[in-house]
Amino acid sequence: MDTARILVVDDDREIAGAIEKLLLMEGYDVIKTYNGMEALDALVANQVQLIILDIMMPKLDGLSTMMKIRSDRNIPIILLSAKSEDSDKILGLSMGADDYVTKPFNPQELVARVRSQLRRYLQLGDMHNANSSAKIIVGGLCLDTEKAELYVDGEPVKLTAKEFKIMEFLMRNAGCVFSAEQIYERVWQEIAYSVENTVMVHIRRIREKIEINPREPKYLKVVWGIGYKIEKV
Repeated sequence: MDTARILVVDDDREIAGAIEKLLLMEGYDVIKTYNGMEALDALVANQVQLIILDIMMPKLDGLSTMMKIRSDRNIPIILLSAKSEDSDKILGLSMGADDYVTKPFNPQELVARVRSQLRRYLQLGDMHNANSSAKIIVGGLCLDTEKAELYVDGEPVKLTAKEFKIMEFLMRNAGCVFSAEQIYERVWQEIAYSVENTVMVHIRRIREKIEINPREPKYLKVVWGIGYKIEKV
């Protein structure tokens, strides 16, 4: 693809227009929408390589929009926010954002961040991995995302919808540790609040289905005090 297409989502039409002009000057194609619902519709109708997404919007806010996008897309997302507190940045990044820019932003800084994310996505393989990863294989685990099936050493394993999504998320990020809150927000697409027990129960059930000895798991492991991961094998 010669020209990257960027979706700009901001209910402030003046800011959206300013970002559009900035990106057009850099040679990108731009689609503008003014709330989360419009953004989701635009993604259905268009191939997009990056999203610049405001957090505070009517109808569907930026974080809720991002969680819906992340349920089936790995497009880079740069969040825009008027809040500069570290807690807001951490929340946005933990919920799936690739970068975070605080308003008012330096135009050249925004362009630099856009270039960096597009380079990773287009040139370093994330886009191709996202499009070609119908089957995710980790050791003896094989997860078929098109058929929604999991195989352990060639044998099919029945998972609930939530269990499947947990396995898909962890297997796509094998070796990475995620807290219960991060897993919950990615899988349930809701803000996490006191979710440790909910996630722990699902993890225990998955272990009973995929591990030879659930007490000494080979794949689905706890990193004490931090969270859970699928071990690279």
